[in-house]
Amino acid sequence: MCKKRGLNKPDSSFALTGGSKNRNYDLSGTALTDLYNSRVQHAERVERPMGSSSSSSSFSLVTLEDGSQYLVHKGRGYGDASDTVVTDARHMSSFTKHSVVSDTEGERTVSDFVHAGGEDYRLTKANCHQAAKAMMNQ
Repeated sequence: MCKKRGLNKPDSSFALTGGSKNRNYDLSGTALTDLYNSRVQHAERVERPMGSSSSSSSFSLVTLEDGSQYLVHKGRGYGDASDTVVTDARHMSSFTKHSVVSDTEGERTVSDFVHAGGEDYRLTKANCHQAAKAMMNQ
């Protein structure tokens, strides 16, 4: 079922380059709102190892109509109003494993992926792996 789409305005945590308190914003203002409302043509669930440990992180890699790519990912303290944030794909490590692929054909926006990821991070019930699955299953 498709929901009615209006103009969505992102909160201040939307397009960040990482999960530290010293945040580095790629976009702001109109450019950020435009990204938030951009249609996603293709999405992939991606997993990457975290350091030398056996743990990993999951996120969605989305490709927009213009071919640009962004990561939608979740982590404790990644954003101010939400722990699910968006970063430019140039920040993605080359050590990744792509699993689930979805051609969304413009039916969903970047905003839909952020909302599916959820606001609050919880290690056991709302972590990055569960958020990435929710983004792909919406």
